[in-house]
Amino acid sequence: MKGQSMRTARLLALLLAVITCVAGTPVASAAPAVRYTNPIAERRADPHIFRHTDGFYYLTATVPEYDRIVLRRAATIQGLATAQETVIWRKHTSGEMAAHIWAPEIHFINGKWYVYFAAGRSDDVWRIRMYVLESSSANPVTGSWTERGRITTPWDTFSLDASTFVHNGVRYLTWAQQEPGIATNSNVYLARMGANPWTITGTVTRLTVPTLAWETRGFKVAEGPAVLQRNGKVFLTYSASATDANYCLGMLTASAAADLLNPASWTKSPDPVFASNTATGQYGPGHNSFTTDGASDVLVYHDRNYRDISGDPLNDPNRRTRVQKVYYRSDGTPDFGIPVPDGPTPVRLKAYNATSFVRHWEYRARLDTDVSPLADSQFKVITGLAGSGTVSLESTNFPGYYLRHRNNELWVERTDSSTLFRNDASFTQRAGLAASSAVSFESLNFPGTYVRNNGGLLFLQAVTDAQGRADATFTLE
Repeated sequence: MKGQSMRTARLLALLLAVITCVAGTPVASAAPAVRYTNPIAERRADPHIFRHTDGFYYLTATVPEYDRIVLRRAATIQGLATAQETVIWRKHTSGEMAAHIWAPEIHFINGKWYVYFAAGRSDDVWRIRMYVLESSSANPVTGSWTERGRITTPWDTFSLDASTFVHNGVRYLTWAQQEPGIATNSNVYLARMGANPWTITGTVTRLTVPTLAWETRGFKVAEGPAVLQRNGKVFLTYSASATDANYCLGMLTASAAADLLNPASWTKSPDPVFASNTATGQYGPGHNSFTTDGASDVLVYHDRNYRDISGDPLNDPNRRTRVQKVYYRSDGTPDFGIPVPDGPTPVRLKAYNATSFVRHWEYRARLDTDVSPLADSQFKVITGLAGSGTVSLESTNFPGYYLRHRNNELWVERTDSSTLFRNDASFTQRAGLAASSAVSFESLNFPGTYVRNNGGLLFLQAVTDAQGRADATFTLE
């Protein structure tokens, strides 16, 4: 049972939703959610998806053999799942760049393509350093690549996971490295880039050191930095702890107006912002990147669909590339929620005439704003339990629980596999009664009645007027 303070906050949010609904004024809605089917790629870790101006998406990732760099190209993110994969570079037979080819990232800078990656030596596979490839070809999948060599940092130590971004007209490099005198496996750093995309210049700033319990399970790790710039802020996510089920994401936040090279500009999240989830069967989510589908920001990451690993996690090949939509709280900060179940990604049902979302609260379905946890308001739209031609709405954080009507009230309940439950939890998805671009849900076993918001709670009711049509209309976001 949640604490009294949280209950009070929920009631206040519900009251706001009721007031907004009574006003009855349609609220501008975000573009409909693009839905994906996970995983995007089996046995592909440390994924990086880059959306280019040529209209294509490019996927690079670590292969479990650690011996080559692969690249996929597709017109959509989902298309990357079936896109042909091309080897654009192979490890050296000896010397530098001859072992542990890790975490490639592809970027387009000043009219050329660059791939950042980490590699060890044949005589010391753990002498990991950062390197760069360059291609001037229009299509990097078919083009030739030139080795531009190693990225030099202040210390000749274990370093990896280079990533680059531009902020206020300045290009930066962020990476992970083991710093002499600090007893950690790696910390996260930031510096400006110099005359070319493989050279840093000026001050090197240590952004974060793993010290918290969730950053130091198995190993003291902060690695895999990735940057998201939105809503007047710069968010830098990073991966922490060992690469098993303990792996998770932390986040640093800075104002877009701040000096990013000043460590004081950044605030660390006290808890992981993305972590393993037993209910959805996803373990060790991490080493993420960000892309966009044109309507929304998309979180790209890897995980496994099992917890227990035999031996060294680095020798387990089954990390998979996955994606899911990034949502934002009212304060502009990202809410990554939980790693969603395999299969179709879930959506949120946003009220057409309110800034509220359908969520479950102690299993009752209602509307709420700024839902926490996010997954309380995420539902997987699947083929109806009663059969084709209908849909059912499955809870994301309670798989096997579905939105169903009971005594004309909407609840989220676990299926008992009875015919009655299957019918109660199956709906015909219609064009929105108040807006054809939205949706409405008509009951299967009570035709003519719809899922409807009434006073902030959801009921199964007939619709007879404009207010009712608005109350029974939702956008899928």
